Amino acid sequence: MSELVFGNGRIVTAGAVINGSVKVADGRIAAVDEGRAGASVDLGGDYLLPGLVELHTDNLENHVQPRPGVRWPMLSAVMDHDARIAGAGITTVLDAISIGSIRDTGIRVETMRDMIAGVAKANERGMMRAEHLLHLRCEVSTPDLVAQFDPFVDTPFLRLVSVMDHTPGQRQFVNLDKHHEYYKGKFGMSDAEIADFHVKKKEQQERWSAPNRARVVRMCQERSIPLASHDDATPAHVDEAIGDRMVIAEFPTTVEAAARSHAAGLRVLMGGPNVVRGFSHSGNVSALDLARRGHLDIVSSDYVPSSLLISIFSLTDSDCGIGLPAAVAMASKIPAEAVGLDDRGEIAPGRRADLIQVGVVENVPVVRAVWREGRRVA
Repeated sequence: MSELVFGNGRIVTAGAVINGSVKVADGRIAAVDEGRAGASVDLGGDYLLPGLVELHTDNLENHVQPRPGVRWPMLSAVMDHDARIAGAGITTVLDAISIGSIRDTGIRVETMRDMIAGVAKANERGMMRAEHLLHLRCEVSTPDLVAQFDPFVDTPFLRLVSVMDHTPGQRQFVNLDKHHEYYKGKFGMSDAEIADFHVKKKEQQERWSAPNRARVVRMCQERSIPLASHDDATPAHVDEAIGDRMVIAEFPTTVEAAARSHAAGLRVLMGGPNVVRGFSHSGNVSALDLARRGHLDIVSSDYVPSSLLISIFSLTDSDCGIGLPAAVAMASKIPAEAVGLDDRGEIAPGRRADLIQVGVVENVPVVRAVWREGRRVA
């Protein structure tokens, strides 16, 4: 592979923003230097950031089912998803695919196996712009969860497993009014249907959640697969996550849970849409509030891929006291390290040359170009 030299830009390293150049050779960063240098890639004064690392996105589902009742051909859906991911400056993505579901039917139940197979096929055939890995989200109240999870636990590109419990009345949906609003809007459920749903899901939780969680956690620990808790709300939830040796706390719903998780060494992950909008769609804690308190470690795009990059600049423009290098690390270096990807996420010699050129127009970050291992992909 030929060498590249990126110059005439603002290079965002782990500790500073420098006016300088970055040399790339054989897909790796060879040198980072201050000052002007001859450049094969003229950044025109734009920022050069490390490629973003996304740990939790549901975006693939939106391409598999672009309209209610529509199923798009899987490989095409995967490629559309990949194009949007890379276009958002994400060079490593953990596609979050649900094992089990709070609902007995729907896209997650019907297409889970095909989505995993589609990502695997596109990976094997070199069709992807970004690097796609797998994040399996385990809904522990699902009666046959372990039987569904078992065929995929040894998937070679599995990098993260999270345990979830979306039973109404706790965790994400302590506020039942918000739960009603969400389920009416997304699934068109009536009040009577929601009432029946509550009773059934509470019964399933009491019977299945504890044993399913214990089994999934044990299977992952035996294989050294990183684990994440999900929607922790209380000290008891966090203590359970600590006992299960979780490394990430996804979307804690209260300041108390986030503070306790952060203090225990769990990386607290919050959604980019929460950062951009300034509040949670479920009525839970604001990601910006956690950032102000020093309890935010990782940002995820969640359901809007572009929110990851926008969040970086939103954090620096807020009153959170976070500089650009620290904000960039929340979407690159820290998430990469949390799941054992120590070869990327930072502009430093020896790291993978996953890079994005970003301009800012009308206070909106604009992705100009994306390189993965020194090869331009967008």
